[in-house]
Amino acid sequence: MIETAALLRPLTVLRCSFTHIAFSKTIANVNTVKKVHRWVNYESMLKECLVGRMAMKPALPKGMLPQSQVTDTLAKEGPSSPSYDWFQTDSLVTIVIYTKQKDINLDSVIVDHRDDSFRAETVIKDYSYLVHVALSHEIQEDFSVLVVENVGKIEIILKKKENISWKCLGHPLENHNSFIPKKDTGLFYRKCQLVSKEDVTHDTKLFCLMLPPSTHLQVPVGQHVYLKLPITGTEIVKPYTPVSDSLFSEFKEPVLPNNIYIYFLIKIYPAGFFTPELDQLQIGDYISVSNPEGNFIISQLQELEDLFLLAAGTGFTPMVKVLNYALTNIPSLRKVKLMFFNKTEDDIIWRSQLEKLAFKDKRFEVEFVLSAPAYEWSGKQGYISPALLSEFLERSSDTSRVLICLCGPTPFTEQGMKMLHDLNFSKDEIHSFTA
Repeated sequence: MIETAALLRPLTVLRCSFTHIAFSKTIANVNTVKKVHRWVNYESMLKECLVGRMAMKPALPKGMLPQSQVTDTLAKEGPSSPSYDWFQTDSLVTIVIYTKQKDINLDSVIVDHRDDSFRAETVIKDYSYLVHVALSHEIQEDFSVLVVENVGKIEIILKKKENISWKCLGHPLENHNSFIPKKDTGLFYRKCQLVSKEDVTHDTKLFCLMLPPSTHLQVPVGQHVYLKLPITGTEIVKPYTPVSDSLFSEFKEPVLPNNIYIYFLIKIYPAGFFTPELDQLQIGDYISVSNPEGNFIISQLQELEDLFLLAAGTGFTPMVKVLNYALTNIPSLRKVKLMFFNKTEDDIIWRSQLEKLAFKDKRFEVEFVLSAPAYEWSGKQGYISPALLSEFLERSSDTSRVLICLCGPTPFTEQGMKMLHDLNFSKDEIHSFTA
């Protein structure tokens, strides 16, 4: 029988304030950097301006965390503020998050447990709701996450190390029970282990990272994460879009559940600063992986009839999951076409897989365009152009619902966007992937 813990009298959590010297120019520069590059450690920059802490009232005593709270940080616009509760049995603790939304799924919640620190972030539209507590007792590494989608309820089931009754869940940590725009949250990282690395082309490799057993993270379709490595005493961060392990992953028998792994197709630049260091990692080494980022909305694919993908080089990576999802989950889909731009035939990522997929699923077509082909190449040549696009972007009907996705080097994306607008495609029909 599930029993609730002893009721606690609600207490107000008081936040300490900081007094900073008002260097307007410095703050303006920091704010600009923060908006453009969220991964910049602007907090360390502000430490130089710190004068001291204001006097503060006594904080909430350790261990005195109410079972249920409603956040004080209510957004003036946006979704309703979530709330949480917790329950226990002799062996389990269940944390329940009530999102008050109906489009919540397992991609929406990210859970990390380190020592006694428990962190559960739920992404609701453009907002982030955080439950962040130091647990009052120890739990086992593994836990389970369940989502009741039709009511927007999330259940996180923890296993106690000792079968004893908890008097409280724990005490609050930084930003606990906050509900703020996602753009205002910092990037949170966990260390993932490199478990495999294999050649895909002469300069592109498929990296497989394994999440910690105490993490639940599923990167949504069309979103990216940041990889972080210490290089010459500095932490360097680069964005990458996870891919499936294969275009035919459904035919493989996974050794472990697929949501334990994250795969990346990464081009190694010999003269680069980040990728050579990444390539030097040995199996068993660790790399930090951030929470997902990105503005691609999966609902853009619903009721879609024609999906056109324009990719150059490793700009193919966000297309992998979009392609898989669309072919598997969109019953209205009539046509999916990929135009894949590369320099030479040797540069084409997963060429044989793409050709096999086109043979297997008649809705899918792929065209390869090379800018520096060998003499014997009989396919299309050149760069992205209005002539190529007007021929490629043929609707299945005059009124079909269309989405065009494009990704590649910045000049490719910018030129492609301009050409698509000139061809009278609306903004709602175009999505460009940029990090």
